[in-house]
Amino acid sequence: MSDPVNNTLGPSNPDPAKLSPEAVIGELRAMRSQIEDIAPMSQQQRRLVKDRLRKQARTIVEASINVLGVLDNVSQAIGQPLDDVRQLQDDTIRWEAVADEVRAFLNGIEGANLNRRQTLVLIGMQAYSIGTQLAKDPAKAVLVPHLEEVKRLKGISRRKKTTRAPQTPAPEPAPGPVTSTTPKE
Repeated sequence: MSDPVNNTLGPSNPDPAKLSPEAVIGELRAMRSQIEDIAPMSQQQRRLVKDRLRKQARTIVEASINVLGVLDNVSQAIGQPLDDVRQLQDDTIRWEAVADEVRAFLNGIEGANLNRRQTLVLIGMQAYSIGTQLAKDPAKAVLVPHLEEVKRLKGISRRKKTTRAPQTPAPEPAPGPVTSTTPKE
């Protein structure tokens, strides 16, 4: 019998050491420092570039790149050798795969953190509920100030936030009767 082939990347250890959040941040920063072309963009810049890209279908761009290979004059006129353009095309496809993987990774991290927050809310609600019951016993009166603080904070969070209405300028007084300063004849 042959051994099964391991098609996964990375270590085959089924229980790798767990990383702390700080260790993950350190690893991400180390990877970022090793990647050449990281180019953060503002939302406005990203929107502008994506709008431009939407106007050009990939198939059209690929067919246009093929024109470079037909005559050397085209490649020379653009100043881009065909091999460099093909490498850029290949890099784009491979980095899109990386971006997809990073998005999936981020989605998983955010989901896990939402689950943690949900668990904390449940624990907090249970602690308040049990504490409320226990505080009825005079021997456990030490809980009362803590429960009152929670109750006060709940009241504050339930209040509707009042938004200030924009100040309307005071109306200008209506012009009075026009009086002439010239003497009547």
